[in-house]
Amino acid sequence: MRFRTGKLTRVAVAAAAVLALGATFAAPLPQEAQAAPAAQAATDYCGGQCSDILPPGATGNATLADILANRVFGTRPAHSADQLGPYSDLAQGYPTLTDDKLNGFFNDSSFGVPADQVESVTKPRDDVTITRDKKTGVPHIQGTTREGTEFGAGFAAAQDRLWLMDLFRHVGRGELTSFAGGAASNQGLEQDFFRQAPYAEADYQAQIDYILATGGERGKQALDDAQAYVDGINAYAKKAKDGRYFPGEYVLTGHIDAITNAGEIQPFKLTDLIALASVVGALFGNGGGGEVEGALSLLAAQQKYGLEEGTKVWESFRQRNDPEAVLTVRDGKGFPYADKPANAQGTAMPDRGSVSSEQLVYDREGSATPAKADARTKVKAPAKLDKLRGIYDDGVLPRDLFSRKKGMSNALVVSGKYTAGGHPVAVFGPQTGYFAPQLLMLQELQGPGISARGASFAGVGMYVQLGRGQDYAWSATTSAQDVTDTYAVELCSPDGSAPSKDATYYRYHGDCLPMDKLERRNAWKPTVADSTAAGSYRMQVYRTKYGLVTHRATVGGKPVAYTSLRATYRHEADSIIGFQMLNDPGYVTDAKSFQSAAQHINYTFNWFYADSRQAAYYNSGLNMRRADGVDPSLPVKADQAYEWRDFDPAVNTAAYTPPAEHPQSIDQDYYISWNNKLAKDYSAAGFGNGSVHRGNLLDDRVRALVKKGGVTRAALTRAMAEAAVTDLRGEDVLPELLKVLRSKPIDDPALATAVQRLESWQAAGSQRRETSGGSKTYGHADAVRIMDAWWPLLVEAEFKPGLGGELYDALRTNLSVDEAPSAGHGPTGSHAGSSFQYGWWSYVDKDLRAVLGEDVKGPLGKRYCGGGELSACRDALLSSLKQAAAKPATEVYPGDDNCAAGDQWCADSIIQRTVGGLTHDKISWQNRPTFQQVVEFARHR
Repeated sequence: MRFRTGKLTRVAVAAAAVLALGATFAAPLPQEAQAAPAAQAATDYCGGQCSDILPPGATGNATLADILANRVFGTRPAHSADQLGPYSDLAQGYPTLTDDKLNGFFNDSSFGVPADQVESVTKPRDDVTITRDKKTGVPHIQGTTREGTEFGAGFAAAQDRLWLMDLFRHVGRGELTSFAGGAASNQGLEQDFFRQAPYAEADYQAQIDYILATGGERGKQALDDAQAYVDGINAYAKKAKDGRYFPGEYVLTGHIDAITNAGEIQPFKLTDLIALASVVGALFGNGGGGEVEGALSLLAAQQKYGLEEGTKVWESFRQRNDPEAVLTVRDGKGFPYADKPANAQGTAMPDRGSVSSEQLVYDREGSATPAKADARTKVKAPAKLDKLRGIYDDGVLPRDLFSRKKGMSNALVVSGKYTAGGHPVAVFGPQTGYFAPQLLMLQELQGPGISARGASFAGVGMYVQLGRGQDYAWSATTSAQDVTDTYAVELCSPDGSAPSKDATYYRYHGDCLPMDKLERRNAWKPTVADSTAAGSYRMQVYRTKYGLVTHRATVGGKPVAYTSLRATYRHEADSIIGFQMLNDPGYVTDAKSFQSAAQHINYTFNWFYADSRQAAYYNSGLNMRRADGVDPSLPVKADQAYEWRDFDPAVNTAAYTPPAEHPQSIDQDYYISWNNKLAKDYSAAGFGNGSVHRGNLLDDRVRALVKKGGVTRAALTRAMAEAAVTDLRGEDVLPELLKVLRSKPIDDPALATAVQRLESWQAAGSQRRETSGGSKTYGHADAVRIMDAWWPLLVEAEFKPGLGGELYDALRTNLSVDEAPSAGHGPTGSHAGSSFQYGWWSYVDKDLRAVLGEDVKGPLGKRYCGGGELSACRDALLSSLKQAAAKPATEVYPGDDNCAAGDQWCADSIIQRTVGGLTHDKISWQNRPTFQQVVEFARHR
């Protein structure tokens, strides 16, 4: 045998370096004492039929030595990646999935840990035990007191997500750059968030005081729970700092000296949890807004077609209540909310050309200035850390995490009447993007008044937010109904002179009041992780009693400030009481009590429930009662007559619609949700809820299963998994496109070949799926390439000539044309999985059916393709198809830092966005929840 001594020597040297680094810079994680396994704290009625999954893994903390070993050797700490493989494998394994194979792709989410599966037991104090299982390392927290249970939850959260929690509390406080570095992406994200949820320290405390004042005994208990949770976080952080096994990112970002251990992990405070809750609310639980952009596209439509006809055309694209939209509640019952009034009152349309965005950033210095934005500074550090230099130069989080539209998560629930076992079956979960570590963390909580297992957002995990109880399970999808309005606030001058457009005084009930100014001054310096040169700036947001100033304009020649008033602003933490109820087995006992708990959550979510007897649905949110005649899709005059009913600006409260007016249902034959329209007459907050929606991918499949009957957990999972690898355009729009193209013979050989390839792909299911596991090549790859290249071209060829450039561009601002997997969108930008939520699928579908002479309910205001003439439409589509077919893969998939140009599979692939120091392997594209449960309860208490 020939010994490869050179290579082995290099590896040995590198290994020695890492070991030396570990000895010098970070002590190894202490081995937890083995003790008797924690007893199962609660009766489990799922009978082994509950499963869950949350990639990449439970472990989210890594010491400096761990991070370096990952970058040098590709190794990872235990349980940091062990759920990624099973999650990824479902894309190939679902066609042959059976119930007995489910836990090859999911975790068994039964309560407790069998004695032979205990990996470690930790007792951070006498009244709580944290047991971790061998397979996944998930913490199972069992307390003998409620305070101990919550202390343990905080301790375990810090064990798994300390760096992530610290990062997001600084995001919530508008202080990301000063904490993690001044990378351009960090600056952009920080600015986007501060624009949406700027607070002074007193505002955080005010949310705590409001819960105490209005939440009764449950509110007081919730804050006691939160304080114990914070105490647990701080207890672990101190132990980790003193023991030198804290997350290595603190060293790389300059907060702790690796040699002397000087520096600090700032203790968490209760107000930090409010800041963290504001991040969760901004990311996943708000809805509405965009009224200024809607007004601009309406003005463009009226400019082109005239007032009456332009309004009609705009409304057809707005699709507030489209009759062809897929619904979650399908029993025909209407839930009127936020629809177009018959006679709008108080609408405040801007004068054409007068709108400007409010300036946010001032006093830029150093690398915050455009001239020095690319400046880098190499800081002194041991040569051993060279592999880790610049790991955050592109930002620690995606630049557009808060600015992109979001509609994520899905749910499939079937009533027991149609299942093989006679019990409801559910496959559901939130689509929160892919991060490393993940924003969510798995845990089991068992203690007085608490019994649940599932996922919680790191840092606010006092309770399980999505998961299962003893004999029931629940989950949520984003509903995003309209709980945000835009007001046109009249500007004034205190001396009575004519105000300018940038005035900082405004009219409120006849008085001329000064705007409140909320500021944040941030400065940064280069570190090992982020070499962005030193810089600083000041962010500034003006706040009025009508909300936050977002734009300036004139209305009828008079200067106004457009403000955004969100119902959940200053109330992001109120939902803690609803989550507490969901974790309380004494409160949730059936579908009705579940709906009652969900009513206490003010985030705009769709909530789904299943136990052994019932399935249910409820839409939560602070749905304010608007004044009569107010059009919620457009700006409204800031006048007392048009305020929310019973509006109190001091605490931002109003009269809200009662629970009975929220979409809800019990024991419908089945429920699906993929951020689609909720119910009849319940208007969508944004554009795009029409005849084709990704919700159709679920609805078509589940309807077929229910019609057949005998639905199993595996069958429902297969339906979800098949939808997850299906191209919505190919399944639901390509048939109409092909009808138009085939309306005459195709003479051009190249075009005929392209059409044949698209037809073959469509006949095979329009999937974006590997030919075999690990092949990294799609079946029908060329058809996929053609569709990706063709879609934006065909949309422009179909609509731009008729709409004209101004209106076409304005509508594209309201709704993006495409959201293919390889595009940069979703909660983590590119490589984010979530796809086909926002796009012009319905517009193309309705327009082509109209041109073909087919019946269209809720048609567009005009026919656009080829001016409404089939032959001309066909010519336009063929011309755009010819361009698309000629585009090489290197142009369709231009490549990025992770993928070579032309690599189709890689362009679509999911990448765990590195928030900490660990990297993970790419996985094949799937459009499915990040955390997901598969449940069927066989018994009930």
